[in-house]
Amino acid sequence: MSLTELIASLRLNRDFMSNVVAWERLPARPSATQPVDLPPQIRQALQQRGIEQLFTHQAAAVTAVSQHQNVVIATTTASGKSMCYTVPVFQRLLERPKARALYIFPTKALAQDQLAETQTLIGAGNLPFEVYSYDGDTPRSQRPQVRRSDGILITNPDMLHSGILPYHTGWRNLLANLEFVVLDEIHAYRGIFGSHVANVLRRLQRLCHFYGSDPQFICCSATIANPQEHAERLVERPFTLIDETQNGAPSGEKQFILYNPPLIDETLGLRGSSVLAARDAASTFLAADIQTIVFARARQTVELLLAYLRDDVVYQGGEALSVTGYRGGYLPLERRQIEHGLRTGQIRGVVATNALELGIDIGQLDAAVITGYPGSIASIWQQAGRAGRRNEQSVAVMVANNSPLDQYICTHPRYIFGRSPEHALTNPDNLRIMVRHLLCAAFELPFKQGEDFGGFGDVTPLLEALRDEGDLHETRHQFHYVGEGSPATAVSLRTSGDDTVVIQAHDEDGVHVIGEVDMDTSPVMVYEGSIYMHQARTYLVESFDWNGRIAHVRPIEVDYYTRASIGSSIRELSPVETAEEFLTQRRKDFEEAKEKSAKSADLLRAWGDVTVVTKATGYRKIKRYTHETLGFGEIDLPEMVLETSGYWLIFSDALTERLYDAGILLRPNNYGPNWQQQRKIVLARDSYRCRNCGAAGRDLTGSSPESSASEAGLEEPVRSKSTTTLHVHHIRPFRDFNYIPGQNDHYKQANQPENLITLCPSCHKQAEAGQQARSALGGLAYVLRNLAPLYLMCDPGDIEVVAESRSPLTQAPTIVIYESVAAGVGFSQRLFEQHHDLLPAALELVSDCRCRDGCPACVGPPGEIGPDTKQVTRQLLQMLT
Repeated sequence: MSLTELIASLRLNRDFMSNVVAWERLPARPSATQPVDLPPQIRQALQQRGIEQLFTHQAAAVTAVSQHQNVVIATTTASGKSMCYTVPVFQRLLERPKARALYIFPTKALAQDQLAETQTLIGAGNLPFEVYSYDGDTPRSQRPQVRRSDGILITNPDMLHSGILPYHTGWRNLLANLEFVVLDEIHAYRGIFGSHVANVLRRLQRLCHFYGSDPQFICCSATIANPQEHAERLVERPFTLIDETQNGAPSGEKQFILYNPPLIDETLGLRGSSVLAARDAASTFLAADIQTIVFARARQTVELLLAYLRDDVVYQGGEALSVTGYRGGYLPLERRQIEHGLRTGQIRGVVATNALELGIDIGQLDAAVITGYPGSIASIWQQAGRAGRRNEQSVAVMVANNSPLDQYICTHPRYIFGRSPEHALTNPDNLRIMVRHLLCAAFELPFKQGEDFGGFGDVTPLLEALRDEGDLHETRHQFHYVGEGSPATAVSLRTSGDDTVVIQAHDEDGVHVIGEVDMDTSPVMVYEGSIYMHQARTYLVESFDWNGRIAHVRPIEVDYYTRASIGSSIRELSPVETAEEFLTQRRKDFEEAKEKSAKSADLLRAWGDVTVVTKATGYRKIKRYTHETLGFGEIDLPEMVLETSGYWLIFSDALTERLYDAGILLRPNNYGPNWQQQRKIVLARDSYRCRNCGAAGRDLTGSSPESSASEAGLEEPVRSKSTTTLHVHHIRPFRDFNYIPGQNDHYKQANQPENLITLCPSCHKQAEAGQQARSALGGLAYVLRNLAPLYLMCDPGDIEVVAESRSPLTQAPTIVIYESVAAGVGFSQRLFEQHHDLLPAALELVSDCRCRDGCPACVGPPGEIGPDTKQVTRQLLQMLT
C-alpha cells in the first residue's frame, strides 16, 4: 500500500479519526534553482552526486560568500544547507591551494557524518585537497599528520577549546592560512554551552589575528526565531541572513496529524498510553513498508517502543532487525551502521531520541511519529522534517501524552501551528564564564594592557583582578598566565559532565562493552536489579561499581521492565553575605520596597550557595503492554549532590498571613483530631513503602509535626533508615471534604484508610500535580521560569525553579531559582540584582496574556494548575510590586 493510499484509509477510519484533534496539510513546494558559475571539477563532483543546479538559497549563499560576507543559512531540515558552505570552501581551496578551512560541529557523530560526505565529494571531483577530522577518537599516531596537512579540518567545540587552541604553535599552518570557519547546527549553541562556545570563538579569532589570518564565517541553523542575531552574538561579526523565504529546495506535501489517545477513565480524565498509541501508528506504517522514524524523549521509552515494534514486525512476517533503535549510549560503530542502514533503506524503521534531530544524514524517510511534545516548537518541526522525500508525500503524527502541556496543545492546536519557533539565547559576556576563557586565552598568548577580548572590549580591569588573585603575572605591560598546564582542561563547555558509566555484558561471547550512560542518569538506568535494554534485548544489572563506573549486566528473558523513582530536595541555602551584611541588605530592600509600596516590604530576597540532593529510592517492575505493576525493589546508591548557586524569595510571616486572609495562598490543612492515628494505620498497612514505586521507609520518630510542604497538603513526613521521607496522601483532596473545625466532622470521611495512600516525595509531587495543586506560589514560580531565561540570555534547561508553601529550611513560603550547573555561572546574582525589574515584568506577562485560566506562556497549562491560578497569581504579583 502506498503512503497516499494509507493516508486516505486513515481518513476513513472512524476509530482513528475520533481521536485526531488536528490534521494540517502542508502544501508541496517546487524546486527553484539558479545558475552559478563553478569550476569544472566542482561541477563534476556535484553531478556525480546527482546535483545539476544549485537551489536558490544555495546560490545566494555562494554569491554572498564570494562577496566576502559572513553568511548564516536558516532553512528547513533536508534543504541542502551543507552545500552552502561546501561549494564556496571548495572554490577557495582550488584558487588558493594553501588555504585552510575549519568545520565545527556540536557532536562527534555529526563531524564524522560530514567527514564521510566531504570525502565522497572530493573523490567524485578528483579534487586536489583532503579533509581530516580531529577529535578525541583520532589516534595519537595520526595527529601529527593532521596538524601538518592542508585542506579542511573537521572538529567539535570541545576539541577546539582544549586540544587545538592551547597548543596553537603546532597548528600554525591552520591558523595562519585559515580562510573559512564553518559553524553547523548553531541552534545547538545556546545557554551556558553557547556562551562558552562564543568565548572559544573569541580565542580562535584572537589567535587568527596573531598569525595574520581573518577568516570568513559560514553558519547553518535549524529554524529558530533569531538566526541572524544568534550568529552575530556567537561570532561578533555582521552576518547576511539566508532564510526560508529564499529556500529553493523542493518539498513534497506533508500531512501533520495531532493525535490524542482515547479516554480510558472519563472521571479522572486519563487517556490511553502514548507509547502504545505511537507503537500502533508506527506499526501501521511499517506494515505498509513505509520507512518510518519514531521519536521518544527518554532512552527507556526508545527501547520499550523498539521491543514492541519488533514484536509486531515479526508477527507480520518481517525481520526483527529491520527496525532498530538510535540513542545516546550506543557505541559509535553501532550508530554508524544504523545510519548506513537507514540511508540504503535496509533498515525500515528506527526509534530514536532527539539524537537524530541534528543533521546526521539518514536519508529521507516517509513517516515520522513523535511520542509526546518534545519540549519546543523548533524540535517538533525538526523531528517532523525527518520525514519527506523531495517531491513526494510524507506524514508526521504527534501522539499526545497525559501531561497537562500535551493536553493543552490538543485543545489549542494553534499553539504549534501558529506559533513561531523559540529564540536561541546566549551571553558571551557572562563574567564567570568569560573569566575562565580569559585565563585560557592568557595561556595561549599574553594579554597586552588595553587589549580587547571580542565584543566585550578592554579587559584590563579583569586582568588586573586576576593578577591580584595570583592567576596572572604582569610584566612590561603584559599579563602572563602563571599556572601549571593548560587551564582549558579544567573548563567544561557543557553543563553535563563527561563522567560516564560503562555497560559491560557477560554473555556467551565473553565479557564486552555494549554501551554507556551518563553518570547523572546512572542511578535510574543501571541500579542493581534493574532491567537495562539495548536494541530491545534485555539485560539484568547484577552489580554497579559506583566508584569504578562500571555496570555489570547479563542477558535475561523477561516480560517486564523497571522504572526508578528519583527525588530532589534542597538541603541548604547559604547567602553569600555575612549575617550582618545579609540583614543590612534586607533593611535596604525594605526601605526600597516601602518607597514603592508598603505591601511588598515583607518579601525577603537573597542569593548564594544552594545544595541540591538527588537520590533514587526504589523501583517498580512493570509488565510490558499492560503496564501493570508486578513488584517493587529498593535502590541502594549514594546521593547525587549538586553544589550550585541560587536566588530565592522568602515570604515573611506577616506577608503570609495577609496572603492567607486574602485567599491568595491556602492555609495548611488541619487534618482533624484522628489524623495521627489514621496516618500510622496507613503506613503500617502499606508496610512503610511507597505504593507507587516501592521506596521503603521506617517510622523512627513516632509522631512528628505536621508538614505543609504543598498547598494541597503534603502530610506528615516519616523518616526511614535510608533518609527517604514517606508521606501519607489523600487520594481525593482533603479540601474537597470542606472540613471546618468545631462545625462538622467531615475529617472522618476524608481520613478513611481507603482514601489514603503512602507515597515517597517524588511520587507525591506527581500526585499533587495531578490534583491541580498549584496555585499562586506555583504560578509565580512558573512565570519566573519563563522570564528568567530572557533576562539571563540562557537556555531554560540552565535553571531549575522550586516553590514550597512551607520550606523546611526557611519555615515559610519560598521560591528558589537555582542553576543546573555545578558552582553556577552567575545567573543567581544577576537575578538578585534585577529583582525589582523581574517582578513587574512578571505581572505584565500575566496581565497581558490573552488566555483565560492559564497557559504554557504564563502561569502554566490548565490541568496542571487550579482553575483560579492565573487570577491569584496576578493578585500576588500586584501585592509584591
